[in-house]
Amino acid sequence: MTILEQILEVKKQEVEELLKQRPFKLTQAPVEKPSLFKTLYNAQHLHVISEIKRASPSKGLIEGNVNPVQQALAYERAGAAAISVLTDQQFFRGSMADLQAVSVAVGLPVLCKDFIIHHLQIEQAKRAGASIILLIVAALEQEKLHELFDYATTLDLEVLVEVHDLEELQRALSIEAKLIGVNNRNLKTFEVDLARTAEIAAHFPFHEQRVLISESGIQDAADAVTVSRVGARAVLVGETLMRSKNIGETLRSFHVKHGEV
Repeated sequence: MTILEQILEVKKQEVEELLKQRPFKLTQAPVEKPSLFKTLYNAQHLHVISEIKRASPSKGLIEGNVNPVQQALAYERAGAAAISVLTDQQFFRGSMADLQAVSVAVGLPVLCKDFIIHHLQIEQAKRAGASIILLIVAALEQEKLHELFDYATTLDLEVLVEVHDLEELQRALSIEAKLIGVNNRNLKTFEVDLARTAEIAAHFPFHEQRVLISESGIQDAADAVTVSRVGARAVLVGETLMRSKNIGETLRSFHVKHGEV
């Protein structure tokens, strides 16, 4: 089994547990967040979606003792466009509690970063304070992708649709996705190649109202320039920021002007 297949098997078990728990208890009133799409579409420089990431299958433990609220506040102070919170427990050591705590603490859009395969996971994310959810094209059949995308939008959630190749890009475009992320990491092998962003960008309909985001493998300002040059409006950065000794300096170094060479 690939790593993605292993993760999806666990998600199926988690959904079975969610089905037993419904309805979820709402512990807080949802907080209104700015639109990530509007922020990125009108931006003059590359923006950063800053991720809270304790661990990953490829890197193991990254920062197990992170305080998600303190980390999120540091990201906000440094000028992040949004906060991504990994909520998968088994493979990434995240939780819905992390998402809820961060959503209360910051005024930025908050992304629930998980492997969503069922509408109950979307409801759970909404109740924990997410304003954006992630849908991974590689993890879903087209009909299910479309169904979950439409359901999330009915809940007033923004949807970041993640692709890895040109076929997946076409699948994302066909459901009218506006926020499209290129995962530079192959979820089957977990190998990273920044050239993925350039490959997708060469076929991306920039003339339409859509935003391209480059995810994974962004380590320094040179990487930011590379993806900005081909049309990315934002980068999603986790490990580099989690390991940084100076979050503000590192994050701001990615704020390259569009078209900078």
